[in-house]
Amino acid sequence: MSGLFYTYIDSPVGALLVAGDGNRLHFISFPTGHKAFGPRSDWRRDDAPFAEARRQLDAYFAGELKQFDLAYHLSGSGFQNRVWEYLATIPYGETTTYGTIAGALGDANASRAVGTANGNNPLPILLPCHRVIGANGALTGFGGGLPTKKFLLRLENAWEEPPQADLFAG
Repeated sequence: MSGLFYTYIDSPVGALLVAGDGNRLHFISFPTGHKAFGPRSDWRRDDAPFAEARRQLDAYFAGELKQFDLAYHLSGSGFQNRVWEYLATIPYGETTTYGTIAGALGDANASRAVGTANGNNPLPILLPCHRVIGANGALTGFGGGLPTKKFLLRLENAWEEPPQADLFAG
């Protein structure tokens, strides 16, 4: 993707890198985690094209926005794009599993492939991959780091940390 514009949008999880072509978003990157990245050399800093994305992300983090309405562009494989589009259908405040998504996409045995596609989601938050958890309820890997995933799920009241075992009991 050459010639994209980018900006940074402050959030409770740090400054989000947001990039797009002026009409559609292409990428959101968290500042931390194993999938974090910076602007590419052929991208140009311009805050103006992202005014609506900034407004909606601010409202989301304030707990005032439950559904995004932003144009975006996906450039993955056919399977990845299907997974990413499915992510957009997961309701605010709810979670699902990799296996559930695999089944919904027609192959109940594709949960690992769904996990891989989920991990390569170019538009986290907008396409809420944080709402996907393990079949046993465990929070699995997240490109922005597990603390960020926990924060987002708690923001949506979609997850509560299980109580820790009392090592000093009885």
